[in-house]
Amino acid sequence: MATILLFVTFIACLIVGVPVAVTLGLSSFVYMVLSGIPIVAIPQKMYAGMDVFVLLCIPGFILAGNLMNGGGITERIIRFASALVGWIRGGLGLTNIAGSMLFAGISGTAVADAASIGSVMIPGMKRAGYSGAFAAALTAAASTVGPIIPPSVPMIIVGSLTGVSVGRMFMAGAIPGLLLGIGLMVTCYVMARRNNFPREPWRGARELWSAFLDAFWALLMTALIIGGLLSGLVTPTETAIVACLYAIVVGLFIYRGLTLSSIVTIIIDSSVSAAGILVLVGFANVFGWILAAEQIPQAISSAVLAITDNQILIILMINLLLLIVGMFMETIAALIILFPPLLAVATASGIDPIHFATFAVLNLMIGLTTPPVGVCLFLCANIARVPLSKVVVAIVPFLLTNLFVLALVSYIPFLSTWLPNAVFGH
Repeated sequence: MATILLFVTFIACLIVGVPVAVTLGLSSFVYMVLSGIPIVAIPQKMYAGMDVFVLLCIPGFILAGNLMNGGGITERIIRFASALVGWIRGGLGLTNIAGSMLFAGISGTAVADAASIGSVMIPGMKRAGYSGAFAAALTAAASTVGPIIPPSVPMIIVGSLTGVSVGRMFMAGAIPGLLLGIGLMVTCYVMARRNNFPREPWRGARELWSAFLDAFWALLMTALIIGGLLSGLVTPTETAIVACLYAIVVGLFIYRGLTLSSIVTIIIDSSVSAAGILVLVGFANVFGWILAAEQIPQAISSAVLAITDNQILIILMINLLLLIVGMFMETIAALIILFPPLLAVATASGIDPIHFATFAVLNLMIGLTTPPVGVCLFLCANIARVPLSKVVVAIVPFLLTNLFVLALVSYIPFLSTWLPNAVFGH
């Protein structure tokens, strides 16, 4: 009875729009009261869930991204991306995607990417003759690259939930992230040719070199993050802290876009963002502890395997489930709730945990650009000041591209396992 009411409370709260963190805590509270478990277990399990060293990556990378963005990084990255690909047909669209790929190595979150790149690129694309709906759709689709190319906040969450190496997770996302970016660029170019979108004039090698030098310190931060992980000299958590220090030095003394007062504001804003995620992790640990005690993951795994043990069909079923969930639930919440039981299903059918985690994260990133709860879709539509319905129509070609890349990553494990195995060994 307690288990039934656990899920009834959980589903009812989600339906009426209660925040996911509160939903997890309330449903866990109901279960413990009915089961006679002391309520003191809730703060104990919450603290145990948050007291994980690798979770320090989350406030670290959020702060580093906000510091670099506040220091003037976005405009410099966009200038370099424009000099690199802006002269091709549909160049501003390609610049948008390239900027997201470069910015991905700093922010680690799709929403930060969409807000930063979108606030500059969407108005610029509209002035150049692109429709607002196309500009918003392209920006939203490109923002999904952010949490795939390292660093990645969702992959940090996955590592904390399962004990899978965060360093391996970061490396696993590199090739799929590049494939996603290249796929979006090809789609953008084809649409640009078909619709005769404008292109920027070639400004010469001098402008390319000047733009590179202007963006050098921003690009070096990406190299610092990835190089530190590849070398093994620092852990992902230590990399995040080094990135914060680097961002402060560059923002204060090189780009000079930061002031001491703005740093204080950025630290407060970053702390609020990180706290929201960590509270969600804490309540999810309580909920996960209950599920483990009731052996729910094992029951789900046994039920799926009773239907089929065909790995191809299991991957398809998992993808369909995550695509549907991603349409209605926020990414991190969906990962926290669904990842452990689905991982049990995946490992029981012989799927590599790193491979599974990569396509699961990619799957839920696609959910950020699908209605009715596509956060990046809403954000970009607001920036472009166009109705959401028009953006939904415009994003269809990019969604199809993302789904094609998802299929490749899901059914070709080599794409996500080769680089971590090459760097860290089998």
